[in-house]
Amino acid sequence: MTSTNISAVRVQSGGCAIHCQECSISTLCIPFTLNNQELDQLDNIIERKKPIQKSQIMFKAGDPLRSLYAIRSGTIKTYTISETGDEQITSFHLPGDLVGFDAITDMRHPSFAQALETAMVCEIPFDILDDLAGKMPKLRQQIMRLMSSEIKSDQAMILLLSKMNAEERLAAFINNLSQRYSARGFSSKEFGLTMTRGDIANYLGLTVETISRLLGRFKKNGILSVQGKFITITDIEKLRTLADATKCKSV
Repeated sequence: MTSTNISAVRVQSGGCAIHCQECSISTLCIPFTLNNQELDQLDNIIERKKPIQKSQIMFKAGDPLRSLYAIRSGTIKTYTISETGDEQITSFHLPGDLVGFDAITDMRHPSFAQALETAMVCEIPFDILDDLAGKMPKLRQQIMRLMSSEIKSDQAMILLLSKMNAEERLAAFINNLSQRYSARGFSSKEFGLTMTRGDIANYLGLTVETISRLLGRFKKNGILSVQGKFITITDIEKLRTLADATKCKSV
């Protein structure tokens, strides 16, 4: 596992300078709801770095919280490591997501963050962001919305692991990716999996063999097709019915 820290790779002037006003995913990120003057203030504190390479570590568990990271492109996974050395993936972050909220309580990161593919991030110094949020109500409200969304996602994950069977878990996972890609302007029915089957199995509390078997079953049932890491959803309603099975059980 590569452990290069991204703080060592500063971008040269103009190298990756896409500003908030020009960013295609700003509606999913902190800039949403800010006026032009507020956007300029936020834009001035953001540090844009060179691309993060696949397998590169953004931060490690125990590192002090210095910045939040807004993903512009690529996928980042966050995970913890147990005392016995076992990895547990806690989330997969897509463009528009912010990484690092869970460090605010103790001002130290409780988890690791690693790029699953080449990625671009905006680094937002936390102390300056905190100061700005105190002066800009819209910024503070948007940060609270993003934190609330992360809590909601965590609650959904708890439900998934505690109430769903293996088939429902995988269906819910793929359906969630479909919805998230759609919100970012991509196809909801055709997309690549940037994570390995091992990563998916780890996240869902299943085995790699179970993931492979279920993907084969979904294909046989006409729900989706898989070619390498590329998924095509052929019956999205069937997929959603499986993903929402827990709701039906609780009625």
